[in-house]
Amino acid sequence: MKVAFPIAPEPDDDRAEAARQLFAGPVDFVKGVVALDGLPPADRPEVCFAGRSNVGKSSLINALTGRKSLARASNTPGRTQEINYFTLGDHGYLVDLPGYGYARAPLPVVAKWQALLKSYLGGRPTLRRAFALIDSRHGVKEVDHEIMRLLDRAAVPFQVVLTKADKIGAGTLTATVAQVEDALQKHPAAYPELVVTSSEKGRGIATLRAIIAGLD
Repeated sequence: MKVAFPIAPEPDDDRAEAARQLFAGPVDFVKGVVALDGLPPADRPEVCFAGRSNVGKSSLINALTGRKSLARASNTPGRTQEINYFTLGDHGYLVDLPGYGYARAPLPVVAKWQALLKSYLGGRPTLRRAFALIDSRHGVKEVDHEIMRLLDRAAVPFQVVLTKADKIGAGTLTATVAQVEDALQKHPAAYPELVVTSSEKGRGIATLRAIIAGLD
């Protein structure tokens, strides 16, 4: 039987305000990790953001936290080559993962941080949810299936976040949502709600904040 993946509803006013206050509080860069032995202590819940290079991970983190340059954004694919940790007050960690897929970097460098990404996803006990970012203009590609299969094997629940929704029309977005829903039928670790966002326009930001704030 086909699993439905509806778009997550907007939070009620109380949940939205509590989440807004959480993200408006202290959010600080902790460190960029290049090897597993450099990870911070697993002493609090964390969520991570994964996606193809240039899908908009850094822009989304900046939008969530209301900081323009907390996470470095770049038009050059493959700029983020470390696992970047940010504190969300005392609530937990936000984790910006290296972009996967195409990257303007030497192949040995790409191989090293792709291996780091896979090791992190498979072995972080405090990881509550991964957010798999998909560009609304393109939908799920084979390289996205690769990371989702890894999350399936690691039994890490992941939720798809569609980015850059302001770049397409309503009809195209509807088609993308349908394509994503079909693609996710293959992935048992997929959480059965989608989040549609635009970092530039603010769409879906309150919803995603509330989802993260509700994870213990």
